[in-house]
This record gives sequence, C-alpha cells and structure tokens, in this order.
Amino acid sequence: MNILWVKPGKLLPLDSGGKLRSYNILRHLAAAHDVTCLSYYGGVRDEEYEQEIQQHLPGTVCVQHAATFRLKGLARYFDYARHLPARAPYSVSKFAVPNVRTMLEEWMARRRFDVAVCDFLASSLNFPRDLMIPTVLFQHNVEASLWRRRAQFETRRLDRWIARIEHAKMSRFERLQICRFHHVLTVSEEDRLAMAGMIDPGRISVIPTGVDLATYHYDPEARPAEPLVLFTGSMDWAPNIDGVEFFCREVWPQVLAQLPRARFRIVGRNPHTRVQKLASASVEVTGSVPSIVDHLREAAVLVVPLRIGGGTRIKIYEGMAMGKATVSTHLGAEGLEVQPGNDILLADDPGLFAEHVISLLRDEQMRNRYESAAARTAQKHDWSAVTRCFVEALHRTIMAASPEILDGEPIATNVR
Repeated sequence: MNILWVKPGKLLPLDSGGKLRSYNILRHLAAAHDVTCLSYYGGVRDEEYEQEIQQHLPGTVCVQHAATFRLKGLARYFDYARHLPARAPYSVSKFAVPNVRTMLEEWMARRRFDVAVCDFLASSLNFPRDLMIPTVLFQHNVEASLWRRRAQFETRRLDRWIARIEHAKMSRFERLQICRFHHVLTVSEEDRLAMAGMIDPGRISVIPTGVDLATYHYDPEARPAEPLVLFTGSMDWAPNIDGVEFFCREVWPQVLAQLPRARFRIVGRNPHTRVQKLASASVEVTGSVPSIVDHLREAAVLVVPLRIGGGTRIKIYEGMAMGKATVSTHLGAEGLEVQPGNDILLADDPGLFAEHVISLLRDEQMRNRYESAAARTAQKHDWSAVTRCFVEALHRTIMAASPEILDGEPIATNVR
C-alpha cells in the first residue's frame, strides 16, 4: 500500500501517548509499505528535528509555518479570543494551515496514495472538502467526552468557561467530521461505542494499544531500593495535571501517614506551574527526562490517578511490560485488556486508592504477584501485532470507499 499519514505538530521527541502510538504504528507500517508522513509544525524552522525524523521515518515531508500551537499564559487566552468566532473548536482551528491544505488538495486530486490517515481530529480542517481517496480518521480520544470531563473538573473559572465552550463546539464538530471520513479508527471499545450512534458501526474499527517490548522488558530479579511511587506523562496536559493534583491532595497524605519514607515522583515534560507547586520533601517533579525506562526501573508502584480523558493509556502497558505493580482509576485503565485484582488494582475512591498503594509498598510478595502477572499481560501487546490490526482496517477502508469514489460521490462537509 501507498499510505499518506498527516500528523499535526512534531512527532519527536516521543514524550506523549499520542506520539508513541503514532510513531510505533508508522515505524512498523514503513517496514512493509510505502509511507509518506506529513509532519507540519509551528514556530521557527527546526532543522535538527527534520533531520532526526528522516532517520526514523525516511521520506517524511516536514512543513514549518509561522503559527505556534503551544501558547502559554495570557498569549493562549488572547489567541483563544481571536479564534472564538470560528465554528470549529479552538483545539482544531489553531491547527488549520493554508499551505498544508493546499498540499493535501493537490496530492489527493492526483491520487498519489491508496489511502490517507488523518492522525488526530486536529488535522481534519486541512483535508479537502471532497475526499477523493479513501481516508480514515484516527481518533486517539473521543474529544467531546474529554472536554465534558474537563469542564466538570477544571478548577479555574476562566478555564472552566473555555472548556464548556469547547465542549459545545466539539460535540457538533466531532460528529460532523466522524461522518465525513470513510472510516474511523478508535483505540478502545468504549470509544467505539461512544461513536456508534454517530455513524454506521461498520465504519468504525478499534485499534488496540501496544507497547514496545524491545524497550520495556521485565527483570524478575530487579528490586526497588526504596518505596518509590511513580507517575509518568506529559505534564502540560490537563488530565495529567488534574490527576497528580488529585493524588497529592487526597491520596498521598494517607500513604505518608502509614509509610513516612515513601516518595512520589512525577516524571514528564513541561510541568505546568500547578504541577511544579506540588514539589515537596516527599514529592519530586522531574520535568523532561532522557528516558522513562530508568525511572520505571526504580519504581515500586506505578499510579494512574486520572479522572479526565479518553482513549487509552500507553503508560500502563509500558509499566506492566517492565513488571510494575500498578494502581489506576477505572478511567485510567479504560479500554485496556487488563484483569483487575490479578495484573492491576483499580480504585476511584481516594481511600481505597491509598489502601492499594500502601498494600503494594508493604507486602513484597503481593507486589511480586502483580508484577509477574502484569508482565505476562503486556507480552500480548507488542506494536507489531497492533500494526497488523491497523493494516487490516486500512484494507477494509480502501475496499469500502473505492466504489463511492469511482462513482464520483466523495463524502463532504461544510464545517470550517
């Protein structure tokens, strides 16, 4: 197959779940198919990134433009106000780039590719109104659900107001975009069910979450040197910020009351000021790190205390592949093939969550049972197996969309 993959923002470094999912699938796809990855990013020209991505994925086309995707502070609020009249949500409209749209229109009109992948809803406005080749929308989250949950838990009044507006816009926009693409790929059965009322369920496929088993592997002889609890993730992402705040406010004091020597480490890029304020004698905030593997190796327990979000958490499979006993909320583990009480512990109540963490830190035999069970579960989910599912979905898209396109009836929408 000749595949076009359109990705908003830089694909490297691999510092978020979405990047990890896209990169690993792309890497395996490129081993057997002709893949052109269009990576468009804002800000100044980054020649180092462009050279590095070519080493990982030869043939990648990079497009740099003046817009900046990641604004902070007042600049972000001013930019949001500037986009407020748009019918599309800000989280999508800010990724609309005219020269990227022109490029895609030309490529698709010449039918250079067998199939195209719109990676994330954020890229959707760059795709032409008439989809003249089979095109899939790769949804890593149900975005409307994410904004609804964010509006529910956001603590700042202005951010809560923005989240409500984004949710209202996204509820309409996401439905229309899902309907206009030939096929939709989700990352969990829960996400598929959330979209099933929007389009023919036959036009939705679930792409399971995977793990790089060559990088994340279990050493049954390794033992943590201290009672270290770990959280990993992009620390400028709202669900992660809310999760660690919730953990530090409502769970961690209960753990410390029973185990004063315990330490909590928050590992991930761009820690928000709200995350930085959590640092204390028992809480460490690292910021970006060269490799998450070393921190996972040192941890006794991995926690995923998420209350907001959608899709699936790659961090859980990475921890499980390294044999880490994990405590998560039900939402945090949603969509993953795990067995609560066997290879993972789940709790939404702060008291029960703390109780699970304390038990794993205190009882080494119990922790070892969860570690070995977790490693066995992760062995089933290498990215190579995930990519086979992805290829099958692309083939189904091509076969189903081809008659529609040959008859001159591409799917279209007027949302801009």
